[in-house]
Amino acid sequence: MPNLVTVVGRNTHLLPHMIKHYTDIVDDLYVVVYRQDENDTILQEVEECGVVPYKVVTEPKYDWSVVTSIYNQIKLEKPNDWWIVSDDDELQVYPDSLENIIRNCENSGYKYVTGGFLDRIGVDGTFPEVKRDTDIHKTFPYAGHFRHPMSGACPNKVTLMKGDIQVTPGQHYARIDGEVAWGDKHPLRMPIEECFTQVHHFKWDSSVLQRLLEVAETKTLVSFHKEYNKMYRAIARSDFKIDIKNSEYFVEKLKNFSYIDYNDYPHWDKLRDIIVKI
Repeated sequence: MPNLVTVVGRNTHLLPHMIKHYTDIVDDLYVVVYRQDENDTILQEVEECGVVPYKVVTEPKYDWSVVTSIYNQIKLEKPNDWWIVSDDDELQVYPDSLENIIRNCENSGYKYVTGGFLDRIGVDGTFPEVKRDTDIHKTFPYAGHFRHPMSGACPNKVTLMKGDIQVTPGQHYARIDGEVAWGDKHPLRMPIEECFTQVHHFKWDSSVLQRLLEVAETKTLVSFHKEYNKMYRAIARSDFKIDIKNSEYFVEKLKNFSYIDYNDYPHWDKLRDIIVKI
C-alpha cells in the first residue's frame, strides 16, 4: 500500500475525518504541520487530535508554492515508494483497490494517477458547521462541480504517484523533466479511462467564507488571492449559498451516506472529460 502525506496549516476540524478515511488504505501517514509563526496554535490542535506530526515547519501563511514543495520533498525521501498526496479537506476515492491500481501501474510502466475535484456542499447549498465528531457524509449530501465555474480554480489533481514524481502548486499537474504534463495523456500517467480519482472536497463548511476573505486580502500571487476573491464574490451574489439547481454545476444528491461510493455520483464520466481539458 502507498504512504500518505498531508500538510495541515489552518483548520483541524476535518483532520480526524481525513485520517479515518485513509488509515486502512495506506501504510504510513506523514502529517506536516504548517505554522505561521512560533505562537501559532496549530501544532497543539493537531496533537490534540492524537496525531504525532512527522515534521513542523514555520512559513508565511497561504504560500501554496511552499506547501507543494513540502509535498515534493517528503515524497523524495522514499522515491521508489507510491504516495498519496492529499490536503486535509480532501477524501480521495478510487474505482478499484489501491493494490490493484498500483499493480497495474507497475506492470504498464505508469508512475502517477490523476483525478479531479467533486465539491461537497450541505443541504440546499449551505455551508454546514463541521466538528471533529460530525458525520460529514450526512452533513454534505450533495456533490458537484461548482468551484471552477465560479472562480476559475483548477479542478485537476495528481492523487497517487511514485515518490520521484513532482507536482505543481495545488498538486494540479505532474512536472516531469521540468515540463508540466498538461492534457489527458502522458506515457507515465495511468489512462483516465482506467482510473480517474474522485477527490471529494469538504472545503465548503461554515468556516470557508472567512478563509476565502483572509486569502483574498493577502494580495500575493503565491496565495492565488484573485481566485479566492472571485469565489467569495460569486458566493455573495448567490445569497451566500451554492445554487445547486444551476445545471453548469452538475450537483446531485448522493444516495450513500455511510461512506463514499465511487459509483454513487452519476455524472463522473462527463465531468472527467470536462476536467481534463482545463
